[in-house]
Amino acid sequence: MNKLKGLSAFFPAYNEEANVGQMCASLKTVLPEIAEDYEIIIVNDGSKDKTREIADQLAKEDNRIRVVHHERNLGYGAAIRSGIKASSDNYIFFTDGDNQFDVSQLSHFVPFVSQYEAVIGFRLKRQDNWVRKLNAWAWNRLVGLMFDLKVKDIDCAFKLFNRKVFDDIRLESSGAMISTEMLVKILKQGYSIHEIGILHSPRLAGKQTGANIRVVLRAFKELFCFYKKMNSQQAHRMRQQSIEGNRSLLAK
Repeated sequence: MNKLKGLSAFFPAYNEEANVGQMCASLKTVLPEIAEDYEIIIVNDGSKDKTREIADQLAKEDNRIRVVHHERNLGYGAAIRSGIKASSDNYIFFTDGDNQFDVSQLSHFVPFVSQYEAVIGFRLKRQDNWVRKLNAWAWNRLVGLMFDLKVKDIDCAFKLFNRKVFDDIRLESSGAMISTEMLVKILKQGYSIHEIGILHSPRLAGKQTGANIRVVLRAFKELFCFYKKMNSQQAHRMRQQSIEGNRSLLAK
């Protein structure tokens, strides 16, 4: 396997004091094997526990680790956007800060980056409670139908990108809608996506927030606003094409 020349790896962390240290340790073990140069970025999304202090100490001890702080909790999508903005290398990888993914699986993704602009994971056996599994199934079905998005596990937080895709798209979601928006826009730009099955482990520390009713309602609000905007843009393009077609006929 040829190593990547440069890789930015980041993860959002909201009240992950029990996980942030292990996440960085795992990344520091794996990344030298797959990248000639790398950086680790912790996005502290307004944590109320000791995540901030631990992250700052980790960055103080290792100059490859940087921290982005949100002074208040802005949401998962906002944390992802901050991580992307802070990334400086040619390739960008992100995962969650809960230690439910073995980051060594990233080595399976690297061989495909020469052929695809996005290499994304799907959980072979999701290790979450039935409520989260049901929510994820329903969300995938709904989003797939609304946007014709044929992806097995839209919200799987194990994704590797060529950074050029983020030079061409502008992400706006602040909540859990971020992955849907990201993949829809990447495909509309003509970029290719490859999916790889990965192992998923139960959360051993910290607390999940994805099933929080406010998080869910925010995701649906952003989803329908995004759907309306995409339809409006499509209608505008069609009108412009019709106008240009009429002009061409008149010119003849």
